[in-house]
Amino acid sequence: MKSFLAGLGIGVGLGILFAPMSGEETRSNLTQRAGNLADSARDLVDQGKDRVRTTVSAIRGQAERFASGAQEATGTESRNL
Repeated sequence: MKSFLAGLGIGVGLGILFAPMSGEETRSNLTQRAGNLADSARDLVDQGKDRVRTTVSAIRGQAERFASGAQEATGTESRNL
């Protein structure tokens, strides 16, 4: 996904540089596109963080259920995980 975003950014940048616009318009357009690309990257990072949190939470819940089941099976007191 990183290489796709990098290629997209390079392609957009080159397209803007070779477009028939004034220097000020080109700089403004590049700034706007760079901001959009940065926003997209932040969104991807946030999605990744959410997936990690969800996965860790699910694993933690399974571990707690497993520990509880093992405790009941052995009749021992539990320790904090």
